[in-house]
Amino acid sequence: MRINTVFNYLFSLTLAATLVSCGADGDNQGLEYAPNMYHSVPYEPLSQITDEEAGEAAQFLNDTRDGHGEYYNSNPLNAHGMTMRTPAPNTVPRNKNGILPYRIPKDSLEIAAEIASPIDSTMAEAAIKDGKILYGRYCEHCHGAKGEADGLVAEKYPGVANLQGVAYKNITEGHIFHVITWGKGLMGAHGSQVSPEDRWKIAKFVKSIQK
Repeated sequence: MRINTVFNYLFSLTLAATLVSCGADGDNQGLEYAPNMYHSVPYEPLSQITDEEAGEAAQFLNDTRDGHGEYYNSNPLNAHGMTMRTPAPNTVPRNKNGILPYRIPKDSLEIAAEIASPIDSTMAEAAIKDGKILYGRYCEHCHGAKGEADGLVAEKYPGVANLQGVAYKNITEGHIFHVITWGKGLMGAHGSQVSPEDRWKIAKFVKSIQK
């Protein structure tokens, strides 16, 4: 009987200590059994934690290989320990291929038609080759292999644009890019499905088969 009393006492004491250790109050975060679920190990954008002793107690829980705990996430390779540098004032970000974000509204087709393709003559041949593949993937089922509006979908839904018609012979690559992006008439928008680079390649291919 006495043994049971001692056991119950020890069990209650252990349970109470466990519950108290998990409590958080003010600056005390309590005991965390899985800190990686609460604190990001990778570098945090725009953060500058410069305290090299931060999180030393948690080093054994992760493998940062930088001699610091998981809460120390400043990037030693960037100026001021920043993990992501803020853009310079009055600048517009480009993607990895140097293409600016496309912000021309849907109803501004005439403005879009004046935009020149970023694909110059030195890249045209390769772009047309890629554009043919992309055209077959996204366009041929409606416009047909040669752009004559004789695709399988066009057989069921008349009104698909004939890219070989007189009305379309003189459209620019900027015009084609804009229509792929926003859609027009029966054609739905493909901006979310086709990357800007691939849209320009398709436009280049369409102009090549119109010649």
